Amino acid sequence: MALALITGANRGIGLELARQLKARGDEVVAACRTASPALKALGVRVEEGVDVTRPETLEALAGRLEGATLDLLIANAGILELTSLDDLDFDSVRRQFEVNAMGPLRTVVALRAALGEGSKIGIVTSRMGSVSDNDSGGGYGYRMSKTAVNMAGKSLAIDLRPDGIAVALLHPGWVRTEMTGNNGLIDAEDSAAGLLARLDALTLESSGSFWHQNGERLPW
Repeated sequence: MALALITGANRGIGLELARQLKARGDEVVAACRTASPALKALGVRVEEGVDVTRPETLEALAGRLEGATLDLLIANAGILELTSLDDLDFDSVRRQFEVNAMGPLRTVVALRAALGEGSKIGIVTSRMGSVSDNDSGGGYGYRMSKTAVNMAGKSLAIDLRPDGIAVALLHPGWVRTEMTGNNGLIDAEDSAAGLLARLDALTLESSGSFWHQNGERLPW
């Protein structure tokens, strides 16, 4: 039985990841700012008050892990705020950097002592962070924050390799969730299953790669 921790686990993809991990027999720590009724009903360990923009809440979470070693850490917490060049909101850009780019890095730094040889880190990013795949423009804050977290994940993969810790950058697909206004091509159930398949297959040899949940390797 593996021990997995997920940030942003109160809804959407994070909630479905928690559900599927529990269903296959893993122990789950579901971290979030405020737990939803659906999360509380799962019967997993819920850690509320965890805000990835506030390092003190992540440090407190690390203290509550009581020396446990995480087999899997999924940095899933994220926000999506789309603005055009004609309606650019720099406060929105900044918020998305805080959550989407700096949030996963803060999470890994705070929980590093809970990671050991064989641990895996999954950072939920987006294909919208691919520079070469951008053929529609716009989405400045979201695109920029996801490109930044891709770079952070690549560096983490290099820096944590000597400790035997592998890192994957994971695109969940265009998923029908509350964050996307229930628009998308796949449901959270299918997305989460694909993400877990990628993490199950992750090794030190493939660490630092950028993957679609369907198994396609994505361009930077």
